[in-house]
Amino acid sequence: MATHDGKGRGTTATKNPPGNQTPNTPDVDESEIARLKVDELRERLRSRGVRGTRDMQHDALVKALVKSLREEHSGKAGAGSARGGGKAGGGARTGAHTSSSVRYSQEITSTDDEPERPGRSLVTTDHDVIRRWAEARKGVPCTVEGSEHDGHAGVLRLDFPANGRESRLTEISWDEWFRAFDARRLNFIYQEERSDGRQSNFFRLESPDREDG
Repeated sequence: MATHDGKGRGTTATKNPPGNQTPNTPDVDESEIARLKVDELRERLRSRGVRGTRDMQHDALVKALVKSLREEHSGKAGAGSARGGGKAGGGARTGAHTSSSVRYSQEITSTDDEPERPGRSLVTTDHDVIRRWAEARKGVPCTVEGSEHDGHAGVLRLDFPANGRESRLTEISWDEWFRAFDARRLNFIYQEERSDGRQSNFFRLESPDREDG
């Protein structure tokens, strides 16, 4: 839409209108994001676990960051768990690099769900399910020492001290662990029991947005 700059010269409407253009996402300021430099956008996307940004131009980087923030906000808005603030639905996150491990795993969406059989591969994003599984095995939320970035938790792990404390792991709070888990759009792939019925400690964290998982 044409406007005037006060000197009689016609101008066009700004490419990035001020304010938030996404309904119901008060913490996503798109006009502010659009003012960030390319390096700043790439760094923010990297910190959120988004890869493949090297060849992306400014507009594509802005869209990618806005999309990531919208998805995080959507997860927060749907959180209704009284204890763990778990993502509503708790199902698997999908993306360009969703693995076969996720596709062929049984989705667990709440603590009421049960595995179809012993040894079944399971996947969830529900905070309560993950925390209950870990605590049943005396597991504690941790991050790999030295992997922290800009004050945020680094590589996420669960440690089982009963089996001997793993080196280079630093214990963090569940709140901090889950903030990073959701921001990076991770899936929690795990087992409740081995095929012989014995308790299993197997788990893996995987992002559908990253080729290297």
